[in-house]
Amino acid sequence: MLVTIHQPEHLPWLGFFDKMRQADVFVLLDTTQFAKDDFQNRNRIKTKNGPTWLTVPIFKKGRSEQLIIDVEICNDRNWRNRCWSLIYQSYRDAPYFEKYAPFFKELYTRKWSRLVTLNETIIRYLKVQLGLRTELVKASELGVYMRGPTNVNLTICQRLGADIYLSGKHGRDYLDEARFAEQSIEVRYQDFKHPVYPQFWGDFLPRMSSIDLLFHCGESSLRAIELANA
Repeated sequence: MLVTIHQPEHLPWLGFFDKMRQADVFVLLDTTQFAKDDFQNRNRIKTKNGPTWLTVPIFKKGRSEQLIIDVEICNDRNWRNRCWSLIYQSYRDAPYFEKYAPFFKELYTRKWSRLVTLNETIIRYLKVQLGLRTELVKASELGVYMRGPTNVNLTICQRLGADIYLSGKHGRDYLDEARFAEQSIEVRYQDFKHPVYPQFWGDFLPRMSSIDLLFHCGESSLRAIELANA
């Protein structure tokens, strides 16, 4: 069984789903510390003015060590209207906008309280639309709350009975492969190659949210990822 693990990002980029497509089980690591200025509460889309952040405001004051599962959304600001307006303005003429727009329009009418709930809802929707059948599990469901990437990832793999762990490429900087080997778990590293596909407004920009590909390529989105990484 191949297991991969990643924090539940907001509107994740394509590399996130490339890991998912290779895995039997994808674990949403909701029990690690929230990372400020990362991709857990924001991501980018391409607009006529260039790449633009879609950001979910959260409560941070006095919560510097909060876990992702505990992060609360600050609804004092009208972030939902802004996000939907930017998506609508940027993709309304895209070939597959009408197919996927209703989900996002409804998404931004709901008042969300927990960031992890919002992110999981989006991730599960995108998983289905991309045609991925990978099993999704949350670290909190496994009862794994330890800190330190090697301990957390190794423990999750043991709980799931993994024999292969797929890490992101930066895992080479911190993973203790010997500890995985002691448990007969092979460590592999993702080597993601970004697909190039049609976009509006000038030269191609990689590393946008996955919705950029989905609105432009629809049912062919997963195939675009597969072909780039064949």
